[in-house]
Amino acid sequence: MASAPMPPAPTIDPPQRSATAAFLAGFGAAWLSVMAYVVIGTYIGLAALAHDFGFSLWWLAASTVLVWAGPAQVILVSALGAGAAPVEVAIAVSLSSVRLLPMVISLLPLIKQPQTRNRDLLLPAHLTAVSMWIEALRLLPPLPREQRIPFANGLGLSFMLAAQIGGGFGYYLATSLPPLLSAALLFLTPMSFLISTTRNCRLPSDWLALVFGLVLGPLLAFWQVGLDLLWTGIVGGSLAYGIYRLREARR
Repeated sequence: MASAPMPPAPTIDPPQRSATAAFLAGFGAAWLSVMAYVVIGTYIGLAALAHDFGFSLWWLAASTVLVWAGPAQVILVSALGAGAAPVEVAIAVSLSSVRLLPMVISLLPLIKQPQTRNRDLLLPAHLTAVSMWIEALRLLPPLPREQRIPFANGLGLSFMLAAQIGGGFGYYLATSLPPLLSAALLFLTPMSFLISTTRNCRLPSDWLALVFGLVLGPLLAFWQVGLDLLWTGIVGGSLAYGIYRLREARR
């Protein structure tokens, strides 16, 4: 099935290349991406889940800002709603969010300059989720380096706003949403990530890593291996990189 063409990278007029202009460009770019609407759909499902467990809309909004990771919030809501100890929930949410660390590590070199202060990297690092990471890698390279941090901040905050909008709609629609539809909406994020990753594959190592992940992920989950997603990334990515380097060495 042919994929829809992606919107072009935004441009910032040279006379207006201020941090504010870059921030607003990033904020607007998020709404030109399908990921914003995927986030809205995902959080409609998440809000329905939070409503069913008795959490308030304000609690959901605060957890979105503080956690900012859909799967981790599903764990947070379902575990606390089931009566799990807060310490256990905190550990589970933290382990779930480890998957975002490689994304942060790959994004920071794109936005950091020699004179960049560490405190300037805190907000873009926190805002790095699947949606923001995918679009940042696509949109940041054409921009001047000094504009990339405010652009990334605008992009990430815009996606967070989309999550809040979806959460508000979902919370008040919770009584009329069928459980199957709520579950399907939560499934939007991993499916969109898979499609976006497939579309962005360029090198043979990219395709190898994708194939290894698709094979290893279900197997490790079926075998109930702890931290299956983390091990899928480590093993599949390492195998793909090793095969690629071996092939290059033989050329």
